[in-house]
Amino acid sequence: MTTSPDGVHPDVAPLPAATPPAVVKAADRLAEATRTGIACPPVRELFEGGGDLETAYAVQQLGVRRGLAAGRRIVGRKIGLTSVAVQRQLGVDRPDFGALFADMAVPDGGEVAAGRLLQPKVEAEVALVLGRDLPHRACTVVDVLRAVDFALPALEIVDSRVRDWDISLVDTVADNASCGLYVLAATPVPLAAVDLRTVTMTMTRGGETVSEGTGADCLGSPLNAAVWLASALAERGDPLRAGDLVLTGALGPMAPAAPGDVFEAHISGLGSVRVGFTQDGREL
Repeated sequence: MTTSPDGVHPDVAPLPAATPPAVVKAADRLAEATRTGIACPPVRELFEGGGDLETAYAVQQLGVRRGLAAGRRIVGRKIGLTSVAVQRQLGVDRPDFGALFADMAVPDGGEVAAGRLLQPKVEAEVALVLGRDLPHRACTVVDVLRAVDFALPALEIVDSRVRDWDISLVDTVADNASCGLYVLAATPVPLAAVDLRTVTMTMTRGGETVSEGTGADCLGSPLNAAVWLASALAERGDPLRAGDLVLTGALGPMAPAAPGDVFEAHISGLGSVRVGFTQDGREL
């Protein structure tokens, strides 16, 4: 993906000429938490009535644009809130999304240094890598099937800059959908070789099972999640492009991570992926 001379990705919709001060303050609060490693109070308290979805995405977009201007590179998107139970908990009826940057990648079998994240939790997902653009506002499963180059098992290490994970929908969307890091396996699998709806997932921590699920637990299928994301992004003028990575959402419950933990997820038909958390500041 290329950026314009001012460091802004050409597909990122421009912010309004006068960004509301509360949006800037919310983005600053989240950025300070990232910089200091000290979680912040919820950003919803900065907005009248707790804010709304469009306000939250304005905060996210400001944070993304700042990242791009600082030299970071977008490599795709993540989908969150694909669990109906979690949607009910937050009082919403749809998923959300965030941006994935290249510097969020951790190698399969690698380690995350203690202190790199604030409040990490791990979940297993199906990752899709696109070979074609998905520009249509009314995307279909056929469009996605034609566009996907291959699938991979993935771990998303979610994190919240908001203290104690005290989040509403506004907080998590503003916080780039609680993005942290991600781990991808290295063996691509064509979609013709696997039915993503029926895959089964088992994730262990230190050899003990901490999460289980199926492809159907992710909006009925990870493909459905990708359809939703492609349509939502096209509607916003920021469509998915060839080469993009898509993390389609958790197949089962997330599990908290602590120094010394080792997580491994196996997804039938796709393979396994693994990550560890170091006891100190060193990482692979």
